[in-house]
Amino acid sequence: MAVTIFSIMVVLLLLGFPMMIPLIIGSFVGFYTLFGGFGQLETMVQQMMAGIRPASLIAVPMFIFAADIMTRGQSAGRLIDMVMSFVGHIRGGLAVSTAAACTMFGAVSGSTQATVVAIGSPLRPRMLKAGYNDSFILALIVNSSDIAFLIPPSIGMIIYGVVSNTSISELFIAGVGPGLLILLLFSIYSYIYAVRNNVPTEERATWGERLRTTQKALWPLGFPAIIIGGIYGGIFSPTEAAAVCVLYAIFLEMVVFRELDLHGLYKTAKSTGLITAVVFILVAAGAAFSWVISFAQIPQQILAGIGIDQMGQIGVLVVISIAFFIGCMFVDPIVVILVLVPIFAPVVDNVGLDPVLVGTIITLQVAIGSATPPFGCDIFTAIAVFKRPYMDVIRGTPPFIFILLCVSAALIFFPQIALFLRDLAFR
Repeated sequence: MAVTIFSIMVVLLLLGFPMMIPLIIGSFVGFYTLFGGFGQLETMVQQMMAGIRPASLIAVPMFIFAADIMTRGQSAGRLIDMVMSFVGHIRGGLAVSTAAACTMFGAVSGSTQATVVAIGSPLRPRMLKAGYNDSFILALIVNSSDIAFLIPPSIGMIIYGVVSNTSISELFIAGVGPGLLILLLFSIYSYIYAVRNNVPTEERATWGERLRTTQKALWPLGFPAIIIGGIYGGIFSPTEAAAVCVLYAIFLEMVVFRELDLHGLYKTAKSTGLITAVVFILVAAGAAFSWVISFAQIPQQILAGIGIDQMGQIGVLVVISIAFFIGCMFVDPIVVILVLVPIFAPVVDNVGLDPVLVGTIITLQVAIGSATPPFGCDIFTAIAVFKRPYMDVIRGTPPFIFILLCVSAALIFFPQIALFLRDLAFR
């Protein structure tokens, strides 16, 4: 049965069907095979509805909506100007500014694809003019957007928290350490690249200019203050923080900056609605598919075949990392989380792993896979946004992927990178 289901799904993907279709068809085939027909079809519908029932999922469309509003407004530009005023003059400063701006916008939007659009669109022309190679620029933007998957609010962590019944607040704060470590390593690599390629520096900003750009960025910097301060100050739950972020984004772009009118807000809401519909269909289909393969004992057979029951904690983490990394090279990150997390959950419990650490490692692997050839979704976002050929987008990615994989290995062997702040806040 497993071979039949996966063969059908691969054929449908190769024929160009969106991921929700193979998931739904695979679930139908599984139900038909398990129950000898569609007499128990209501069970499949129940599983799909159960997948989208958790209240925590409400945060996903709201964070998407807030990110869409900010992408259309001035928030991203003001954050870029502030970062540039402080580090733009150092060797490789423009590249460092791009990575830092992606990190800061990630702390506002929680979306890798929104970060590619909001930060990449204005900064790529400036980097080209400064003398950076386009392949390096595209790789920097695509991989720096991965930090948005780790820095709260992370849509990937919300999905993982719902599927695994793990505290989303703890997941959020655990992503800060790895996210900042990636930013530091990307900055070091950008400096080395600029020195080796003799990229000229920009003019040093005066302290007066830095003060002005910081003042202009204070409003956008209110987003991480709301999210982090509100959640860990006990004022909001993550879902409530998402709702407040939407209200704050509307107030910022419509009242303070006057960049968005009612018509623009309507178009943004419509776009968010379409994206949300796709996400929730994927979540529902993924829940049904996970139930089918779990009921058929497929995961247990696969895991027993690789001997995961005899592995220790580090061995399990390595297997999980490889599975999620490879999965996201081919399939949408949300689908990979929905399908694989239930498979590994019993093993994680058996070896006594901290689910927050596992969630952080999974989120990082999902982010890396999203920017890794052949089919990482952020690659195709960059192709669409920057209108560049596939090979140009992926040519400069190996050094960044190597850095990200090193951070993944560091998380496995030094879990306090992720858990230090979590323990400080919750233990």
